[in-house]
Amino acid sequence: MKAALIIIGNEILSGRTQDKNLSYLANWLNEIGIQLSEVRIIRDEEGIIIETVNYLRKTYNYVFTTGGIGPTHDDITSLSIARAFNVDLEINDKALSILKEYYKDSELTDARMKMTMMPKGAELVENPISRAPGFKMENVFVMAGIPLIMQGMLEGARQYLKGGDVIKTTSVDVFTPESNVAEDLAQLQNKFPNVEIGSYPFSKENKFGTSLVLRSKDEELLNNCKLELLKIVEKL
Repeated sequence: MKAALIIIGNEILSGRTQDKNLSYLANWLNEIGIQLSEVRIIRDEEGIIIETVNYLRKTYNYVFTTGGIGPTHDDITSLSIARAFNVDLEINDKALSILKEYYKDSELTDARMKMTMMPKGAELVENPISRAPGFKMENVFVMAGIPLIMQGMLEGARQYLKGGDVIKTTSVDVFTPESNVAEDLAQLQNKFPNVEIGSYPFSKENKFGTSLVLRSKDEELLNNCKLELLKIVEKL
């Protein structure tokens, strides 16, 4: 099972705001057996959102979007999703009921009412933090960009997700340059084609090293591969 993430927001691309949702979502999905396979960061532009959503929803089992569903003028994700699915944008009665319970009548401003506007046929994704819900259209899950709210919405989305085999991970850190292990790792990869083998340089306490990471859904195969990896490390 594979998924894609679309991070929507001019503020991300300008560098003003750092995205914190990618790593959380990738780990969260991995725990339920869904692999995050592609990530795109795009501007708050309707045409770009429509094109990106329509391509990715036909390519992957699930698509997640973050950002652009708030109360301000530049929050255009909901409208763009409606147009991607060729349906009307309308007040969602369930979303309206939730916000009426959360806000006093005087607090339910036109800006907040915007957060009840969703594509026709959308199913709500619960928001336990600030109550204004996200939503799903078929395999597309539309969520807030604020990390704490996004994380709460993910739990609301869990009921709609079907996981596959969980990918297991193990790693070994060695204080040696990546180039020293490149040849041995290539041979190890040929021996274990069903294990994903990666090497990632790091710097720690003014020393350079390499993290050797193994990933597979087959735990026995993973353990056998790690035994061979440890032999390489011992040689070093």
